[in-house]
Amino acid sequence: MSRETDRLDDIRGFYARLMAAASGSSDPRLERIFELVPREAFLPAGPWKIFVAERYFETPSADPAYIYQNNLVALDDSKGINNGEPFLHAAWIGAVAPQPGETVTHIGAGGGYYSAILSMLVLPGGHVNAIEIDDGLATAARSNLIPFENVSVITGNSASLPIAPSDLIYVNAGVVAPPVHWLQALRMGGRLIFPWRPSKNIAMAALVTRSASGFDLKALMPAWFIPCVGAAEEPAGSPAPDRDLAWRSRSIRLTAEQAPDQTATAVYQDVWFSSAALAN
Repeated sequence: MSRETDRLDDIRGFYARLMAAASGSSDPRLERIFELVPREAFLPAGPWKIFVAERYFETPSADPAYIYQNNLVALDDSKGINNGEPFLHAAWIGAVAPQPGETVTHIGAGGGYYSAILSMLVLPGGHVNAIEIDDGLATAARSNLIPFENVSVITGNSASLPIAPSDLIYVNAGVVAPPVHWLQALRMGGRLIFPWRPSKNIAMAALVTRSASGFDLKALMPAWFIPCVGAAEEPAGSPAPDRDLAWRSRSIRLTAEQAPDQTATAVYQDVWFSSAALAN
């Protein structure tokens, strides 16, 4: 083994330890999986463009050491599409706790890096359906994910595509409100994590868990993502909540099942957010 290989292994190992810590999870698999899945295999050829302070900086060379940091790396800088911030994704993955045998729908798969991470966490017996609307990225993801036999890549718009019954729906594009069919695709105990963008100035990671009582919601952290086509438009005539009101949301209700009441924090055509927790 060469010194260069040893060096990169050390860098990946340290990156993996940081990712495991950022996850807040005690799952011992996380560190090993982040160490094993090479981030550079899911990016365009280096040198890479790193997004900092609203602009891109090119790495001095194609040395993978530059991408084993908590940075946004361009997948398509002309469209502002990046491979997401590792610490944020580690925290999300820790929060949703993928388990062996589960079915995951990954919306906004990009080049497939986090699809690959998720696919290993649901082994044995689990499967990931990776959905990507951009034709070029979907083609790249399909190629990048060939070694991961429990991943299917689907090209299309998740706002209109049918979603298979899922234990976890992992969304990497900002939405004003989750489409009803995403919620209905969740199995009992299933989790949906998505970037909620009720207005241009509010962006948070929201964790939804389905139970017999409905859809529990927990606001996790600020989270800025590019908009989800077909699910990011602010509806006319529906005032956006202010920041404090949005962060007080504790559940999502289906309008067809329950009309909005005085607990409503945000109201849309098919769903509304409530400050009230679900009744047990």
